[in-house]
Amino acid sequence: MNTKFNTIEIEITNQIATVWLNRPQIHNAFNEVMISEVLDIFTEINKTDNIRVVLLRGRGKSFCAGADLNWMRDVAKYSYEQNYKESLQLSDCFYAIYNCTKPTIAVVHGAAIGGANGLLAACDMAICDNETVFSLSEVKIGIVPACISPYVIKRVGEYGARELMLTGKRINGPEAERFRLVNKSLSADKLETYLAELIALLMSSGPKAMSQCKTLIDQVSNKITLEEALSYTAKMIAEIRASEEGQEGMAAFLEKRKARWNF
Repeated sequence: MNTKFNTIEIEITNQIATVWLNRPQIHNAFNEVMISEVLDIFTEINKTDNIRVVLLRGRGKSFCAGADLNWMRDVAKYSYEQNYKESLQLSDCFYAIYNCTKPTIAVVHGAAIGGANGLLAACDMAICDNETVFSLSEVKIGIVPACISPYVIKRVGEYGARELMLTGKRINGPEAERFRLVNKSLSADKLETYLAELIALLMSSGPKAMSQCKTLIDQVSNKITLEEALSYTAKMIAEIRASEEGQEGMAAFLEKRKARWNF
């Protein structure tokens, strides 16, 4: 796996990969380089068998302050074709996070402004400390949160998205939890303990089962009809029950022991 990047860092410990946004001097604001590198690392993570859980975090005082101002100045001068190309890469970045085959958790602190909310919303779970500031502020500068909208709307629903996106207002961690933009908001001193408990729950689950579960949720939520789900879901569970991991998991349950992946 490539571990040499300019704007991010990757750490792998005990099968847990932490992707750090690493531009702390500008609150991890993203530019075209960071977008490309986040896309690349999540593509590589999918190919790496010894990773079971992925964390997305920010170095320094903030998770991510949104788009880099210098990059925005350049983008403002682009033609439509150049803007489309850059924006498509941003969409691909969020989709790569959403489509990651491993469970993903965004750990948010400081601030999550504009496009940063796409990074966290594309993760399976997001947690934050109570003092974190969130804002979908694009309308304040005359643009729209377009590329992040599929993931934010999935999290907060249509009318929550209308309130947050149209007003661009700032909310704190507990308000973000009420909007369901994050799964949980806690005091800063409890965040790491809660994260460790969440990771432990994931590590006790079958790695392939979690990956297949993510595919199941995506298919049933986004891609197939209820009628199509009848056959699709029956085939999936039949295949999984017959798989090596499924056989081991059911045997461990019946024998009242831990499964091999749960160490």
